[in-house]
Amino acid sequence: MQSLLRILRFTKELRGHYIAIIAASTLTAVAALTVPFIIGSATDVVVEALAGDRTQSDAIRAVLVLAGAFLAIELFSTAVSSVGGYVGDVMSARMREILSTRYYEKLLSLPQRYFDNELTGRIVSRLNRSITEVTNFAKSFANSFFTMLITTVAVLVISAWYAWPLALLLLIVFPVYMWLTAITSKRWQTHEAVKNEDIDIAGGRFNEVVGQIKVVKSFVSELREYRYFSKRYERTVATTRKQSTHWHGMDALRRGVMAVIFFGVYAIIFTYTVRGLFSVGDMVLLVQLVSMARQPVTMMSYIVDSAQRAIAGSRDYFEVMEIETGEETPIIEQARREPGTGHARALDLYEGPALVFENVTFGYEDDGNVLDGVSFSVAKGERVALVGESGGGKTTLINLLLGLYPLREGRIAVAGADVAAMSLHQLRSRIGVVFQDSSLFSGTIRENIGYADEAAGEDEIVAAAKKANAWEFIARFNGGLDAVIGERGLKLSGGQKQRISVARAILKDPAVLVLDEATSALDTRSERLVQAGLESLMADRTSLIIAHRLSTISTVDRIITLRDGRVDEIGPPAELAQSGGIYAQLLALQDEGTHAAKKKLRGYGIER
Repeated sequence: MQSLLRILRFTKELRGHYIAIIAASTLTAVAALTVPFIIGSATDVVVEALAGDRTQSDAIRAVLVLAGAFLAIELFSTAVSSVGGYVGDVMSARMREILSTRYYEKLLSLPQRYFDNELTGRIVSRLNRSITEVTNFAKSFANSFFTMLITTVAVLVISAWYAWPLALLLLIVFPVYMWLTAITSKRWQTHEAVKNEDIDIAGGRFNEVVGQIKVVKSFVSELREYRYFSKRYERTVATTRKQSTHWHGMDALRRGVMAVIFFGVYAIIFTYTVRGLFSVGDMVLLVQLVSMARQPVTMMSYIVDSAQRAIAGSRDYFEVMEIETGEETPIIEQARREPGTGHARALDLYEGPALVFENVTFGYEDDGNVLDGVSFSVAKGERVALVGESGGGKTTLINLLLGLYPLREGRIAVAGADVAAMSLHQLRSRIGVVFQDSSLFSGTIRENIGYADEAAGEDEIVAAAKKANAWEFIARFNGGLDAVIGERGLKLSGGQKQRISVARAILKDPAVLVLDEATSALDTRSERLVQAGLESLMADRTSLIIAHRLSTISTVDRIITLRDGRVDEIGPPAELAQSGGIYAQLLALQDEGTHAAKKKLRGYGIER
């Protein structure tokens, strides 16, 4: 129950909706309670007329008045329940909106390490399942619970008025039923947690496979993936069998106990009527009231079932909402407070080094250090290349520069400002990154280039595309900028996707540019076109480059080589080519051209 109350507190904006639904439920319940009295009174009138105790005309007038009262109550009840249903639908939709947007905002604010440890499919599955179960329960609870409560209390009071043994038996039903339900619920939740885990894992794998379907098909792994997926759902079926056996076994026991108690209730009503203590109208009235009392008891099973699902769902939901977000916490608020910082060129006014890495030490979670005491600086407008073995910390340095992970030791400064003390929105707005994976979104070319600046006009987008050498192929598409490129840009070639990515970075106009193997895995022609776009992008801009070809490294101002997470050498390409260090060794391997040499080059992420 604490979980459900927490949901109500979390969605306090909906208080007005809750009150309206409760009011509608209350009025509907009161209206329903008057119906047995009308039918009971009509029954007595008919019995009196048949017995000759009332004239026919008088009886007809009386039953027509009662029928009119029944009509009025039914119309009133219909109108009120319709309004309540409308408010309930809106409340459910608003609750879904609130829970979904807050979950999404939370995800956007979570540190990178959360996404390193979670499957995308599990994150999505948790959102869909948790919020659906919570909102479904909230709607059914709001529409049913107060009606049930009012009906139950009213039936107990009226029954006690007519015959206290009736009220006593009815009073026994509810605590006994709730006690049996409580026994059932604990094991049900345990099984439900197991099922949710399997469904989340299956959903995560599903997303991965769909996102990398070419890899699955190329390795002829369809059957393997099908078996993995189906095995998880087979486990949910096995768990459901255990869960359902327990639930329905206990439900049969509950219903059996209820049947015995209601046997006693009906026996009292019929016996009292035969003895003349109740009129026929009283008997009809009480039978209907008892039937109304049965409905809340039988509905309790459904409400408890949906409540347990909602509790399990809310637990998953709040597990995410309670994760410590660290430095990322205020980034959305920062973006709201600091509009337009995407074009802020702070380095234009700063006279010192553009970037400073000072004794940077870092490792992932409890693992050993990936970087150990790395120190270097990059001057404003300088082009610096990072060279080192794959897994040696080059990309990690970029991640730290973007503030994606906290340092263990040391500091990183941009334009003299410590990254750890900067607004993350301001920091990342000033850094443009072109990744090895172009990372495009489904939608149009215009939307993907304009992702860097949502306020950019068409002229700016076209200019960025031309600088990136992308306009020529864009113009050939039907729709031009408005051509839809599919999920992750699947309708584009590798070179086209990368040129769109470069155009996006050009439009951002960042103070610092990071190229993370931006021309990797491209054919020679595509690489030339992308490289030309990158040259335009790097003009008069501070650039940090992780390159995959020595030809691109040779044109930079300085090279920094990394060995075992430490800086090995720093210097211009010509100087390091003669030093005998990593860069000189790579040049020698390139000249050697043997299979073994190529293999060693690939170990540094270098291609010929």
